[in-house]
Amino acid sequence: MPDAGELVFDGEAVGTAAGIAVNALRRQVQMVFQDSYSSLNPRMPVRDSVAFGPFIQGHRKAEARGIARDILGRVGLDADLFGPRYPHELSGGQKQRVNIARALATAPRMVILDEPVSALDKSVEAQVLNLLRALKRDLNLTYVFISHDLNVVRYISDRVLVMYLGRVVELGPVETIFEEPLHPYTAALLASRPSMDPEQRIEEPPITGDPPNPIEPPSGCRFRTRCPFAEPVCENAAPALAVQNGEDAHLAACHMRDPASGHSRAGPA
Repeated sequence: MPDAGELVFDGEAVGTAAGIAVNALRRQVQMVFQDSYSSLNPRMPVRDSVAFGPFIQGHRKAEARGIARDILGRVGLDADLFGPRYPHELSGGQKQRVNIARALATAPRMVILDEPVSALDKSVEAQVLNLLRALKRDLNLTYVFISHDLNVVRYISDRVLVMYLGRVVELGPVETIFEEPLHPYTAALLASRPSMDPEQRIEEPPITGDPPNPIEPPSGCRFRTRCPFAEPVCENAAPALAVQNGEDAHLAACHMRDPASGHSRAGPA
C-alpha cells in the first residue's frame, strides 16, 4: 500500500470521494507485459483470453467474443485462424499481438507497455512497433511506454521521462531530450548509443562506476557518485524537478540547472 503521495489520472485524483474510484481506473488502464508467453493462460484459447476482459465487465459471452473477434483483426490476426489456437501454437510476435488485443478489448484510455518488444526479433519488433503507432492514432490512446532501448523510445514516444535509481531526473519532448539533454545521466545514456559511423568510436565509457544500493541510496542527488560535475551541494541537497505545464516543458532535476543552488556551473540567478 502507498504511504505517501497521490495518483492523478486525467486531472482526477484516484481513490478520493471527489475523484475517480480505483475500480473505474482499472476499466480505463490496461497493461502489456514483457514476457508474452507467461502473460497468457496456456489452457485458454486466444479468443477466450481476449474476450475475458469484456466478459468480466458485464458483456454477454457472445458479445465479448464479438469484441475479441474485432480487436484480433485490428492487431493483424485472423480471428477464424488464430482464435481457437492456444498460446503454445503461436510465435512470439503473435503472442504479443494477442496481449495487445487483450489489453485493448476493454476499450481503455491508457495502456502501459512494459518492454513490450525487447523479447522479439528485430523484424518482428518493427512490425509490432508500427502496429502500436497505428493503434495509438486510430484509437486515440495514451501510452506509458517503458523501455531501455533508446531507439525504440525515440520512435514511439512524444514525451520522455528519464529515471535514475527511482527518481525522475529529466522530462521533456522526445526530440528536445535526444538533441539537447539537460541532465548528466541523460547525456551519458545518449552517448552510450553505438554509432553506424566507424569513424565515431567510443574511446572512453560515457559513465563510470556502479549504481549505488537502491535500498540505501546516496544523500542528496542520487547520481552524484557517478557524476563528473558533482560538488558538495550535490551531496547535501536533493535537486528538485521544477513544476511547469505545457507539452514543450523541458525539465531536469540537477543543481546545474538551478541558478540559486550554489553549484559552480549553475550560472547567475
